Amino acid sequence: MEDKLPGGNTLQTQLKTTLWYAVYTRSRFEKRLMELLLAKGIEAYVPLRKVMRQWSDRKRLVEEPIIRSYCFVKITLHDYYEVLNTPGAVRYVWFSGKAATIPDRQIETLKVISGSDVAVECLPDTFKPGIKVRVIAGPLQGLSGELINISNKKKVIVRIDHLNQVVTLSISPLLIEKAK
Repeated sequence: MEDKLPGGNTLQTQLKTTLWYAVYTRSRFEKRLMELLLAKGIEAYVPLRKVMRQWSDRKRLVEEPIIRSYCFVKITLHDYYEVLNTPGAVRYVWFSGKAATIPDRQIETLKVISGSDVAVECLPDTFKPGIKVRVIAGPLQGLSGELINISNKKKVIVRIDHLNQVVTLSISPLLIEKAK
């Protein structure tokens, strides 16, 4: 007979279920941790954006994380400690006494955002709820977010659960409509 867990799931079922988790990384180690996890066969994702950096002798287009010090992993409970034993992984993000899961839809949203050429920035979530909007055209079509004012400019934000972070997007008002 299998052990029943709260919610009616069996231990066997829970061990096979894959969920997204946020892992806090060493400083500037996000991409390296992702590479190490992928080499171990663990699904990992770091949302990246392209930024022009200038040094004294040259300019170069580089990829940097949208959300600093975080790597997202999709794992079963079986791989939980394998992630922590990877160089660069510090700890999981915790919420309500357990490792916080990140909804699939938010990871998909981050993938859409990082694949576009829209100006994006990550900020601490200190914003009051805004007007719910949906992008109706362009590379982010179908994306849902909130319309807010930042420094007298209208921006669309996407909140990331349990990280206390928002991703801000600069989108033309002609490309959004109020969500129904």
